Amino acid sequence: MRSVLAGVDVGTSKVCTLIGETGPDGAVAVLGYGVVPCTGLRRGVVVNIEATVEALRAATTEAEKAAGMRISNAVVGVAGAHIRGLNSHGIVAVRGGEVGPRDVERVIEAARAVAIPLDRQVLHILPQQFAVDDQDGVRDPIGMAGVRLEARIHIVTAAQTYGQNLYKCCERAGISASEFVFEPLASADAAIFPEERELGVALIDIGGGTTDIIVFYNGAVMHTAVLPVGGNHLTSDVAAGLRTPLTEAERLKINYGVATNQVVGHDETVRVPGVGGREPREIQRRLLGEIIEPRMEEIFAMAQRELLRSGVADCLSSGIVLAGGTSLLEGTQELAERIFGMPVRRGLPVNLKGMPEELMKPMYTTAAGLLLHAGHGRSHANGLGRFGRWGRLRMRVSDWVRDFF
Repeated sequence: MRSVLAGVDVGTSKVCTLIGETGPDGAVAVLGYGVVPCTGLRRGVVVNIEATVEALRAATTEAEKAAGMRISNAVVGVAGAHIRGLNSHGIVAVRGGEVGPRDVERVIEAARAVAIPLDRQVLHILPQQFAVDDQDGVRDPIGMAGVRLEARIHIVTAAQTYGQNLYKCCERAGISASEFVFEPLASADAAIFPEERELGVALIDIGGGTTDIIVFYNGAVMHTAVLPVGGNHLTSDVAAGLRTPLTEAERLKINYGVATNQVVGHDETVRVPGVGGREPREIQRRLLGEIIEPRMEEIFAMAQRELLRSGVADCLSSGIVLAGGTSLLEGTQELAERIFGMPVRRGLPVNLKGMPEELMKPMYTTAAGLLLHAGHGRSHANGLGRFGRWGRLRMRVSDWVRDFF
């Protein structure tokens, strides 16, 4: 029997719906997709329910037509500056002298017993490592002898009101949100390789309204953050600096924009449409770079501060992975390497087999990761899947959805 899956990336600038199925070997194959612009969100948060519902409905209808089937539920991505991440620590006594699944459950519960404001809900519990007595750095403690079990975890929380609004939008568009997943976690599933997670890597997803950051080391999530700046700020800067409409500023940014003038020739020119019936004019392309580069430097400087807060900034041997549409700007990798002082590459949805060629771009890594999560990543998205037998511990975000809504 075919197992139909769906992932929905509700972003500030677009909604992308992917429909797929799992094959006999467990691999996820893409059957259809739909991508439509979205004006209902600002900085990742719903500000216009009607516009968001319309975009969700249009993207889902487009994907259903391409796949030749209808969907009723989907894994939905969560983003926005309201997302918060924090590390926590728990200790319990081991019962019977040998660590069992129940002990692991108890120590996770102890670690998550932190004061969280009433207007927030836990989205993910992501274990980092365990310690049995004086032996730390343990991945899977089950079966080990000891009297004391410790756990370090990363907790991702979200604002309740955001969950309510997004859930309402999905329901009105005819989609049941089976789970909410933090979007950079999904992007990492699609774009980052297991060996990179082990050696240390940071994924920086520069979207339309926000920049999402997730840091891995020793295979675990060490830090998450959301910055309230993104590609739309670049567009606004270009519109103001060149005195041109936002639509034209977006076109200029995509077609001619550069993150640094180091990659621009001195004789390159760009035609800029006028405002209010004024004649178009020719400008040096380097002027675009002079407008965009300071904002890109600001975004990377803010990201650099988050990497320092992670405590593992000096351990990121695999460097930086850039995702999101803004990462396609010419010169972005060069600028990032100069600021971070480490290797930088663009992240593509390479871990989802059968991805259409037109979607093999950084801005579709989140949707690809959500579809992968729908296929075989429920426990992994909560950081529990890679710990062997106790990976079935059901601390899923769907529990949050049921409890809250």
